[in-house]
Amino acid sequence: MRNYWIVMAAAAALLLSACQRQAENLVEVTGHLFVFNYRVASATYLLTLKKTGPIPDGSIIIAEFENPEGGDPLVLNQKIYPIDDKIALQSENLHCVRKDRPYSVSVRLVDKDGKVLQELKTQFRSDLDQTVLPSKPLVVGALYDKNPEVFKPDGSVDFSNTDKCPA
Repeated sequence: MRNYWIVMAAAAALLLSACQRQAENLVEVTGHLFVFNYRVASATYLLTLKKTGPIPDGSIIIAEFENPEGGDPLVLNQKIYPIDDKIALQSENLHCVRKDRPYSVSVRLVDKDGKVLQELKTQFRSDLDQTVLPSKPLVVGALYDKNPEVFKPDGSVDFSNTDKCPA
C-alpha cells in the first residue's frame, strides 16, 4: 500500500510540473525573417508568434530588436487581443543590414499590471545585404507612380544605395 501512495505522489508531481511548463509557454516563435521591399526601399524585421496558451486580457508584447546601425535597440510595444491566435511583430524601417550577420531580438509578454509572463530570445540572419535596395522608393503615391528622383526625365535611372553604414 505504501508503494501505491509513492507512485500516486510521483504521478501528481509529474502532472503539476507539466501544467507549470505549459503555463510558462504562452507563445512560441513560428518564424523570423527580414523583409526587403524594393518598391519602397525599406527593410524590416518580421517576427511571427503563435499562442500556445491563454493570455490574460490587456497583455502586451514588448520586442527589442537589435539596431543594425548600432545604438539603442528598436522597441516595439504591441497589444495582444484574445481573438489573435497568431501574432506578427514588424519593426520600423532598418538601415545597414549585413548579410550573414546574426541580429538578436528579445521578446517579453507582459500582463496589464507589468508582470512578465514569458520571455523569448531569437536571432535573425539575412541572406542579403541591404545594399541591394535603392536609397529612394521606386514608386510614390497611391497609384504607385514612378519616383521622379529615381526615374529621371532624361531617361536615366538612379538605383544607387547611398546609406552610410559603420564598417
